[in-house]
Amino acid sequence: MSELLTPVDGMKIMRDAMLAPGVYYLPHGIEIGADHVTLDGNGALLIGDDFQERGVSVRQHSGVTLRNLRIERYYHGIWASGGANIRVQNNAVTRTHELAGPDVFLDVWLDRSRAYGGGIFLSGVVDSFVQDNDVQHQQNGILLYGCNHVEIARNNASYNSGCGILLYESSQNTVDGNTADFCCRIYHYDAAGERYHNGADAAALVIMCNSSRNTITHNRLRGSGDGVFLGGFHKDAIKVPCNDNVFAYNDGSNSPNIAFEATFSQRNLFRENRADHCNYGFWLGYSSLTTVQNNSIRGNRTAGVAIEQGYGNTIRDNQFERNRDGVQLWTGAQPAFTNYFPDCAETYDTAITGNTFSRHDQAVHIWSEKLRDGSAARRCHHLTLSGNTISDNRVGVLLERVRDSVVQNNRILENPEAGVKMVGCKDISVEANEMEKHA
Repeated sequence: MSELLTPVDGMKIMRDAMLAPGVYYLPHGIEIGADHVTLDGNGALLIGDDFQERGVSVRQHSGVTLRNLRIERYYHGIWASGGANIRVQNNAVTRTHELAGPDVFLDVWLDRSRAYGGGIFLSGVVDSFVQDNDVQHQQNGILLYGCNHVEIARNNASYNSGCGILLYESSQNTVDGNTADFCCRIYHYDAAGERYHNGADAAALVIMCNSSRNTITHNRLRGSGDGVFLGGFHKDAIKVPCNDNVFAYNDGSNSPNIAFEATFSQRNLFRENRADHCNYGFWLGYSSLTTVQNNSIRGNRTAGVAIEQGYGNTIRDNQFERNRDGVQLWTGAQPAFTNYFPDCAETYDTAITGNTFSRHDQAVHIWSEKLRDGSAARRCHHLTLSGNTISDNRVGVLLERVRDSVVQNNRILENPEAGVKMVGCKDISVEANEMEKHA
């Protein structure tokens, strides 16, 4: 590659090349036209026309490396469809197509044929790498559709108005060591801007539609609409669960909404993450067999962990402090999705063990909503609270219309209104707890 290549609009590159330094206006971009091609941008800047087309495209080729490119003002900066062993490394791709700010609530269910604009777009790519790229300041940073075994590492996808990173129908990928802070938008409900939604389905990391068995570690996902938004039920009433994902050592703090949202899915593991200073630390509605373990869950305005209509979940060894409520579990009087998820008709078989709770309004609040006649048609049941330290809260444990559950072997101290308070409950065993006599 001793001779530097001057790129020409629409050109097809068939062999290894290094671009000559400079700024190039290429409305139709350039294309990689063969396997095993390395394109080194050498810092050259490729500029598109009015956020249309693709900067660099790869179609059904393998062994391609794209590095050291600067790209802006395309619909997608780097676009690859099909192929394996593609490496996208050390590029700066920004200012791609972006929707207007206050008048669009994002549709996270758009498939790849209607995908929003973004810096790096991969479709049907396997065994590949997206590493050390700068994809800030646009709508979306990195978009994966139908991709497997892709490593997304050490990229900076911050300050985007949609998502930092998206996995859609993408499984067995690794997302490690990335930064995607302040990916947020504000949607105005009225022209005066007096009613608005802060977030509007923007998130640092979005995981949708049968994206399973991914490993998400050591990422900074702070101050975004959500830190993580994982959804397993399509808006067209189709079950598309995102199961068996591992989230460890991530920071989803300071979201206006939720640090980690994972709904309608199973067997996801959240371990040693930070979920501080949001509205909710974890929102896990209609999730089951999910584990929340050894996380920092502090200073959330509504609740640390909230699970509506969930079963088989485990909440253990977490540090809860200064949330309004520590844990909220409930069964709705008229749950909206039980026709599709009949196993989630009630909240049951959940264990809350080994946690520390301090300085909450209610450390643990579990309830079954009432019907209009005041009864609870369905109840939360077969829940276990054991081995927790629950101290310095207004109420330690509040159970309302709960049945067949156990509160045992906990330290429940210095909760001035009540250590354990029960309303309309049946067959609750409260035993072997360390409690003040008046509690």
